[in-house]
Amino acid sequence: MSCTSHTKFGNGIIKEGETEDVRVWLELCNENGGRKVMPFDGMLPADAWMWCKYREDKDLMDAFKTFTGQLFDNRRGYYGIVGKRTVIKNTQIIKDVKIGSDAYIKGANKLKNLTINSSADAKSQIGEGCEMVNGIMGYGSRSFYGVKAVRFILGSFSQLKYGARLINSYLGDNSTISCCEVLNSLIFPAHEQHHNNSFLCASLVMGQSNIAAGATIGSNHNSRGPDGELQAGRGFWPGLCVSLKHNSKFASYTMLAKGDYPAELNISLPFSLVSNDVHNDKLVIMPAYWMLHNMYAIARNEQKFRARDNRIQKTQLLEYDFLAPDTINEIFSALHLLKLFTGKAFYQKNKMPGSDDDFVQKGESLLENESPPVAQLDIVAGGFENTQRPVQIVKVQQAYNVYKKLIVFYGSSQIIQLIDNQHITSFEALMNQLSADVIRKSWMNIGGQLIPEDDFNDLIKYIKEGKIIGWNDVHNFYARQSAAYLINKANHAIASLLDIYKIDKKDFTPEFLIHLFSEYLTIKEWMVKNIVESKAKDYKNPYRKMVYNNAEEMGNVVGRLEDNPFINEQTKELSKAKLRVTALITAFG
Repeated sequence: MSCTSHTKFGNGIIKEGETEDVRVWLELCNENGGRKVMPFDGMLPADAWMWCKYREDKDLMDAFKTFTGQLFDNRRGYYGIVGKRTVIKNTQIIKDVKIGSDAYIKGANKLKNLTINSSADAKSQIGEGCEMVNGIMGYGSRSFYGVKAVRFILGSFSQLKYGARLINSYLGDNSTISCCEVLNSLIFPAHEQHHNNSFLCASLVMGQSNIAAGATIGSNHNSRGPDGELQAGRGFWPGLCVSLKHNSKFASYTMLAKGDYPAELNISLPFSLVSNDVHNDKLVIMPAYWMLHNMYAIARNEQKFRARDNRIQKTQLLEYDFLAPDTINEIFSALHLLKLFTGKAFYQKNKMPGSDDDFVQKGESLLENESPPVAQLDIVAGGFENTQRPVQIVKVQQAYNVYKKLIVFYGSSQIIQLIDNQHITSFEALMNQLSADVIRKSWMNIGGQLIPEDDFNDLIKYIKEGKIIGWNDVHNFYARQSAAYLINKANHAIASLLDIYKIDKKDFTPEFLIHLFSEYLTIKEWMVKNIVESKAKDYKNPYRKMVYNNAEEMGNVVGRLEDNPFINEQTKELSKAKLRVTALITAFG
């Protein structure tokens, strides 16, 4: 157990007399080091993302380096620290390590140049066989059973286990990596990756993701060097044995069915199921798959992620709702694409010339009127895959209808939440809470926190102008955005409703509000019905039932449907929603 005169405890700094080549960098999102950042204790996912992203802005990059340097003393001679009530036993090498209180370290092979944050209410642990070098562990984090971590940041209440390898990567809060290998990646909070044969490399994964067994997200050497990248929105879920090519990009809540995807993908329809149809040599995309076929899973995941958020310091307000400003904006873009693809298919089938504007107009007419010809059209997408083979969009009419429902539900639910949280009792008071100009703005996922793009651009401007002079100021900005999120989100929700109904703010009347309350309840009932029906499939499928002698045995093994706690909770919420909507209609009507 020792400490050198030049220890840095895992931070990306250099000491007096040292040369730049000894500085520790995290080479995130790309193997070529072009997005590398200087790690520091307290670095949030948003910090890492900004530093990775805006590489063309030299002034901003220089500011981030300065901010990091300000946090530390470059003088030599700091002692290693072991906090109160920390237990260390059967560990071979501890060198240049700072350990907080109440940590438990047992049987580790080598711990070198680390900060291990730990406290009485967020106890960190390191177990047998671990080798960890040049890294920072967040409060309440755990590593055990043969973990290998080098040049890393491990978020609060995240864990590495069973031989996991985390190298040149940032793993966000409330995440788990087990067995598999992760390299050169920036992963936002609430990430799950298990099984020894899954691999993630050179990727930006924006939270609430799940990487299945056999997934190979690292075929990035299809250029002239190891410089490929993958970017995936919230809820990314590549299924069993999925193999992907870099560069690829995915909208929020994209699920990929098992398969070896032969080319780069750019999937811009959220909540989609993507399938590689090898027999017919085409890519097949089902938009709104989760709502059409697996509502139970997406609704339950939202609750699961929220329950697992054990962070002590919640500087960033993480969004776990699958309907939020980022996904709603993606849905609006998806609606436009569905109109375009449908109209184009109609024109081509009837051998008529037309422009994109003509296609959109015709597609909207067909889809809004639920015209029977839509079902007979071969609707294909352009720009989704880097091949010449067709990309077929299926269940277009159903997806279009679901997308519109989701926007109305999001808008009406946010209004109800605003009324409840702000104790609003009149229509006039509700209107006073909203901006004078209700415009649906662009939003950004900044490390799991959603921020209006205009506000984020102000942050960048203030950093470059010297009005924000350190990471503490940046983190205070995140906190202010967290405090303003409810109102900002409500304004976005109202603007989304105006857009989907194609009305102006003057048309947002008390009568329209009453209509929204009713629509909210109708869609809520539809959602709960789909949650129950999607889970009930597990009990009706004969191939699932065949391993049990009778229903009683099956119930004792997997639980009875009527006892499912999540479904029962959703049913109770629906009952409460009915009472609440009745009260709101009375109060505002």
